Formats: sequence, structure tokens, C-alpha cells
Amino acid sequence: MSNMFVLKVADESVATQMLNTLKGLQDQRLIKVEDAAIVTRRADGKPKVRQANDLVGAGALGGAFWGLLIGLLFFVPIFGAAIGAGAGALMGKFSDLGINDEFVKQVGNSINPGESALFLLVRDAVVDKVLPQLKQFQFQVIQTSLSHEEEQRLRETLGTVETPSA
Repeated sequence: MSNMFVLKVADESVATQMLNTLKGLQDQRLIKVEDAAIVTRRADGKPKVRQANDLVGAGALGGAFWGLLIGLLFFVPIFGAAIGAGAGALMGKFSDLGINDEFVKQVGNSINPGESALFLLVRDAVVDKVLPQLKQFQFQVIQTSLSHEEEQRLRETLGTVETPSA
């Protein structure tokens, strides 16, 4: 089962470093990152979203391959590749897999200018090996899809237990 985490960090470079660390852990088979996005609130107040998975590029590449293949059958491979790449890119642009883009933008509007949020959709995490690697970064857990008890344990493990106001 996949879990979603939204982590607030100081800036985009920290979010990128965290994502790269997680990708390294994924290479070691300690976690599976299904989707990720980084949103940074610019000085003008608008959120800048960077998706980890480029669906437009992947769609264009896949479309070009199939278009070339079909184009070869009808003796117009260049035309087929061009049409396929365009159609694939268009399909990639309108595909919304993983983390909801509207949710990403909504959270992006709630952080301060200059700050970033890292959105993660993960599964199969070896928690006792992944969390120590993430403790090196300064971050705040904004939201998770964990149960209240699991989220509380996560916050205790990270040392970020929020105390209720009196």
C-alpha cells in the first residue's frame, strides 16, 4: 500500500537533496518512490511545481517509437514518428498519475515565499533504514496518509512531536 508524505523544507535545493537521497535508497531496494513533486513558492507568491516523473517527455518518446513503427508499415516513418511524438506528448501532459496536481498547488500556496514542499508517494519502505538517512535534513511533516497513531510515532521517531498549546 502506498503512503503519501508532504514535507516542508527551507528551499528547493534541500528538497532536491532529500529526493536524491530517497532515489539512492530506492536503488538499494529500501523504499519505492512511486511519485514525487517539489513545489517552491517564488518571491512573487506563485508556486513553481517540478514533477519528478516527466510524463510529457516519456509520452513523446513512446509516441515517437510507435509512430515510427506504424510509419514504417505505411512507408512514411518520419511523418509517423512526428505524429506519434506529438500525440504521446499531449497524452503525457494530460495524464495525472500519482500525486494530484491541484493538491500540490494548494499546498504550494500555503508555504512562505522561498520555502519548498516535497511531495512523496512511497511504498515498501524499510523504515528503520530510511528514517536515519532523512534525519540529516531539516524538515517539517505537513501531512501524511498515515493513521493518527502511525503519524504520531513517525513524529516521535523524527523528534518533531508537536506539543498542544495551552
